[in-house]
Amino acid sequence: MTLKKLLLAAGALTLVAACTNNDTNSSDEPRPRAKTTELPAPQPGTTTEVRANVVGWPANRTPLAPEGFEVVRFAAGFDNPRWIYVGPDGDVFVSEANTLKVAPSANRITRLRDEDGDGVAEFREIFASDLNQPLGMLILGDSFYVADTDAVWRYPYKKGQASLDKSARKKILTLPAGGYNNHWTRNLIAKPDGQKIYVSVGSASNVGEYGMKEEIRRANILEINPDGSGERVFAYGLRNPVGMDWNPVTGALWSAVNERDELGDELVPDYVTSVREGGFYGWPYAYIGNNPDPRWNGQRSDLIEKSIVPDILVGSHTASLSLLFQRSDKFPAAYREGLFVSQHGSWNRSELAGYKVLFIPFANGRASGPEQDFLKGFIVKEGEIDVYGKPVGLAQLPGGELLVADDSGNTVWLVRAK
Repeated sequence: MTLKKLLLAAGALTLVAACTNNDTNSSDEPRPRAKTTELPAPQPGTTTEVRANVVGWPANRTPLAPEGFEVVRFAAGFDNPRWIYVGPDGDVFVSEANTLKVAPSANRITRLRDEDGDGVAEFREIFASDLNQPLGMLILGDSFYVADTDAVWRYPYKKGQASLDKSARKKILTLPAGGYNNHWTRNLIAKPDGQKIYVSVGSASNVGEYGMKEEIRRANILEINPDGSGERVFAYGLRNPVGMDWNPVTGALWSAVNERDELGDELVPDYVTSVREGGFYGWPYAYIGNNPDPRWNGQRSDLIEKSIVPDILVGSHTASLSLLFQRSDKFPAAYREGLFVSQHGSWNRSELAGYKVLFIPFANGRASGPEQDFLKGFIVKEGEIDVYGKPVGLAQLPGGELLVADDSGNTVWLVRAK
């Protein structure tokens, strides 16, 4: 079956760019080009809007995991819990923030701890407040970093401390803010040796419609030193990169990226990909390699020609936000080294897509099989618009349990092998 037929039939796919040396950031090995005929024809100006209706979780219901796993409410009662960070001592930090066009933002970080190991957090306190749409968090040495929508802050930190001292914080990086949809999120990840920090910054627009001057330092992954100095663009043309993780086998940085709207139900697929140093990933001039976006009338052919084909496509308009490589030996062997991907779900497609957590098997650092539904049941009834919640941030506890932030369900779920 051709890729085009797969897209038209299902609206979601997995494409592995095989036979390439794309897990080595410094590699100059070219990736294969996706031919225009392999994708549906773009339909510029398509403005479908079908938004999910959140009804909340009944007390006796949880998301559904595969046989051999159980799902537990780790903690509930949040105000749009968007992202999760697990500290080296097992403390769980949850950033609570919202899209201002949707609702007021709590602008805080909550600290949790499961002290007796039963899968439910008994300890809970406000760790930081008076933030500005926080998302990414990071502990590096004796510092705790927070990525607000417009800045990266560094706070003094000691293991187990009750809260962050706002009076002692330092702004180490100013970031561009505002713009399209949910692109206010800023994520953080440190290089394994702690020498660099990477900051994901989404675009200010759908496809550069406000002019590219508005996109300076946006649609990028930025690299900085831990003190905020030495900023450079690590990779660009990534419309809205959010989740980031290190491939535990190859050492490559990977990211989950939301692609553009208004080209039809089946364009353009979101993707997860290794991120090449200095690499250009197409936005806004092209998509999935060198397929030109018709709204740019062939402009910047130089960039279109060098646009990198992402590793794995995960469906159009699925809002794939977080990704996490599975590192625990507490999960079955089939999950070893594999990749989890959260899909927050569509708002701009004629039928809902996403609203689940995918699992993609990996072997030797590369995708080795098709995607699988790992955590589903967020949609009340297939084909209708009611949903219980929407998965976003992913993290793993020291004991191997998977944590899933469900922002619309105001819950953090824990998934563990029985």
